[in-house]
Amino acid sequence: MRNPTGRQLRFGTELRKLRERAGLSSTEAGQLLGIKQAQVSNMEAGRVGVSPERVRTIACRYDCSDKPLIEALSYMTSERTRGWWEQYRELLSSSLVDLAELEHHALSLRDSTTARIPGLLQTREYALEIFRQAVTELSPPDIEHRLSFRIKRQAILFREEAPTPYEAIIHEAALRMKVGGSAVARAQLQHLLDMSDRDHITLRVITFDAGAYPGSGQSIHYAHGPVPQLDTVYLDQAHGLAFLDAEAQLHKYRTLFDRVAAVALAPKKTRDLIHNVMREL
Repeated sequence: MRNPTGRQLRFGTELRKLRERAGLSSTEAGQLLGIKQAQVSNMEAGRVGVSPERVRTIACRYDCSDKPLIEALSYMTSERTRGWWEQYRELLSSSLVDLAELEHHALSLRDSTTARIPGLLQTREYALEIFRQAVTELSPPDIEHRLSFRIKRQAILFREEAPTPYEAIIHEAALRMKVGGSAVARAQLQHLLDMSDRDHITLRVITFDAGAYPGSGQSIHYAHGPVPQLDTVYLDQAHGLAFLDAEAQLHKYRTLFDRVAAVALAPKKTRDLIHNVMREL
């Protein structure tokens, strides 16, 4: 049996949340559904497939009347295609592969970064320099795998039909760092300007003059699902990516992101600032 993907794990987590809201143990849920407790546990661990019809039956037995959530969960289990990211499953950490899957299915994405340009907006040369400076030195093949993976992730912003709406808030510090030297940094800034011309991309900058602000020093990544309960926050940490989906956590980071956005420049002023930084390089 293959290990469940991040999306399959999330689906199982949501089934568990439905059961817990109903006040049922896994044994009681099995009795109610006419299946063994082990099967309930396997479904909640994302290890077995669940049909859309079974999802609706489970929701009914658990007295869940949230139709948008039920339909969203039904769609999650009916969409079982494994995407391009699976070819990297043996090459990169599972959290990185799960990130690409999450981004692919997200209805929209929001990023707030301080010291680096967000990965979805990095040029190849900028990303290459970032990987070369990794604390744990990467071999040339590892660098190439990470680089190709990062570039492929960006495809969601270039789809001809329904490209993913994306909002990026970047601190001025990231704009002024000469990652890879002046030429690479200038090309990266030009790429930001080019991407900000796209209707589905909103780019805003927090200036040094803004001073301290909520969440300063922290990178925040927020993926919107088909319903708010299926949103996901992912954080870059020293040991890798951490995915958060508890209701209280989602509320906290929605609020935090809105407060960060409140101190950022408007898109036009952002473009003006980027032009100024380019002239100073």
